[in-house]
Amino acid sequence: MGCDGGTIPRRDELVRVKKKPEQKDKEAELAFKWKHCTIRQLPLQPPIVGCSLGHLYSKESVLEGLLDRTTLPESAIHIKNLKDVRNLNLTPNPAFDGNKAEKGDGYNNGGKSPYICPVIGLEMNGKYKFCFLWSCGCVMSERALKEVKSLTCHKCQQPFEETDIVILNAESDDLELMKERATLRKASQKKMKKRKSDDVTAEEKKTDEVSKKKIKKEDKIIPKLNDNSNKANDPAYRKAKNDYSIAKDPKASEVFKSIFTTHKSATEQDRAHWVTYNPFYN
Repeated sequence: MGCDGGTIPRRDELVRVKKKPEQKDKEAELAFKWKHCTIRQLPLQPPIVGCSLGHLYSKESVLEGLLDRTTLPESAIHIKNLKDVRNLNLTPNPAFDGNKAEKGDGYNNGGKSPYICPVIGLEMNGKYKFCFLWSCGCVMSERALKEVKSLTCHKCQQPFEETDIVILNAESDDLELMKERATLRKASQKKMKKRKSDDVTAEEKKTDEVSKKKIKKEDKIIPKLNDNSNKANDPAYRKAKNDYSIAKDPKASEVFKSIFTTHKSATEQDRAHWVTYNPFYN
């Protein structure tokens, strides 16, 4: 009954059973997600960008994907242009030394993350939820946003809305929430564009009305100038000029002309005129 050597085999050693699937190392999977680009599966290289669903990319790989869309995976097919991603404002981890060479006899702590939360100092390695603000691109932990409740960014002090919060590497329910927020942001952007276009058209109408009023005022002023020119040609205005002489005026009578020194009788007389008469000399 036994095998050679007096050993007795067990049932599980003789009967073949279905092998259990290999379980993935969750920690290794998380570390890979947070340190590698979603498109090329290579280590993240700055500048690092994030999409509306919270995926992390190297900007270089995004540009290459936009030039050749066949290289984009299904997880990044929603990126149509650079407006669909945001440059991430990350805070470097002072304890991380990326330049240290890996040696066989040295200890390499793979859990160290190159980036941390700027508010409470948590490492961005997947163990804690991290998010970024779509309005400014600043990255921080979800715990920091909950502990310090404010609608201004804790890093750059720029205001934001609830829909601007994007959870990094979101899964299941969080992923659905990110999709809803992305649609809400697009709808609000369309409304803002409509408002801006309406404001521009209203300003253009106002400027047109003002210009029309100015033109009407100028039209009213121009006839007045013409009236002044007509008055200048009037005989009453001619008499006020320096070169005017009553003797040359055809409308004045001879009696009226004889009063003035320009008359013939005044120029031909031997005696002084009554205005210039002096009894000592005349």
